[in-house]
Amino acid sequence: MKTLLRGGMVVSMDPALGDLPRGDLLIEDGRIAAVAPEIAAADAEIVDATGKIVLPGFVDTHRHTWQTAFRGLGADWTFGQYRVTAHGTLKPHYRPEDVYLGNLLGRLEALNSGVTTMLDWFHCARHPEHADAAIAGLHDAPGHSIFCYGADGPDIEPEIRRVRKLLPGDDMVLGLRGPVISTMDETAADVALARELGLPVSTHVHGTGGWPRGDRPIAQMHARGLLDDRTTVVHGNGLSDDQLAMLADAGSSVSVSPDVELKMGFEPLITARALAAGLRPSLSVDNCLSAGGDLFGAMRTALAADRGLTTRTVLECATVNGARICGRAIGSLAPGKDADLVLLDAEDLSVFPVGDPVRTVVSAGHPGLVDSVYVAGKPVKRHGRLLGVDLPPLRARVLESRARIAAAAGVS
Repeated sequence: MKTLLRGGMVVSMDPALGDLPRGDLLIEDGRIAAVAPEIAAADAEIVDATGKIVLPGFVDTHRHTWQTAFRGLGADWTFGQYRVTAHGTLKPHYRPEDVYLGNLLGRLEALNSGVTTMLDWFHCARHPEHADAAIAGLHDAPGHSIFCYGADGPDIEPEIRRVRKLLPGDDMVLGLRGPVISTMDETAADVALARELGLPVSTHVHGTGGWPRGDRPIAQMHARGLLDDRTTVVHGNGLSDDQLAMLADAGSSVSVSPDVELKMGFEPLITARALAAGLRPSLSVDNCLSAGGDLFGAMRTALAADRGLTTRTVLECATVNGARICGRAIGSLAPGKDADLVLLDAEDLSVFPVGDPVRTVVSAGHPGLVDSVYVAGKPVKRHGRLLGVDLPPLRARVLESRARIAAAAGVS
């Protein structure tokens, strides 16, 4: 199977290839076979990319997708209000089918806006059936999905082992219980389990309200040998420069959620400080209760919040840096990489005329520009519409789910 995208503005995100004001991209057997100003491929399906920006699919490295049905509910919340309402009020009323619908709708939303790879940071694991439903929702949507199991409780090991058998390979991550809200011994036990099972780890660390389990959580993890190149710290607000350096020295990563962190009163974004420390930060949505579900908004907020960043650096955070965290051969349009890519409408009045595609995407991009999305060379969205997705019955089921939970929780 060959597909030739012809005549687009190619943003490769590969330093060796650079950007092409007009170029062709050849897909063969799900991978990128060639990128050049002009490619001859008589036996390929020809896709006219004239007037389109062709760039790598976005990578979201941290999203609590199960909450999608309550989109916008927390737009005015602080973090404390989010924690109380989302976890204390809503979560107890979620059935497995509610989790399934939230994850399916959220994954489709992300795909529709060009997120070809997404890490679902799942922390609604009230019963094993909830985890199974979350995984099913992700798998019933096209796109690459990674299940980060944020298991809770005194003995998570049996459940993590069970799910690991269901998700071999690189489709699973362990969401640590610590180090901020659990003991360092529990954190060490979680990391040991993850390493035994070959799982990367992801952990929330931010400075709202101080550190409940003691100051300098990353320094404590570093002292016990709990950091390595499969560790991702989500947010990182409030971490000192030396702790960021510890993460960099260990080969670890950070995931920044610009909109949620600023809206919920976290300390300033660490994007620029992380880069200065030698880290390669990625971007994430976090939750759709409080923010939009696309990475265009995250990029724009990151750029506005720290003018020490450039638009290309921000786009790297949403593509190649996220690919590194997820351990996937994606994130740039280079031969041999998986053909995960997005075509944006460069003739839309909100961006036309496009002088510099990178600056345009980061400063003015939005989901309405997403004309086509390819995952492993297969089109999953064409001409502005998701393919093979029956949205009306899904919308109806989500509305029923939301109404039932809201009534039970007393939330409007």
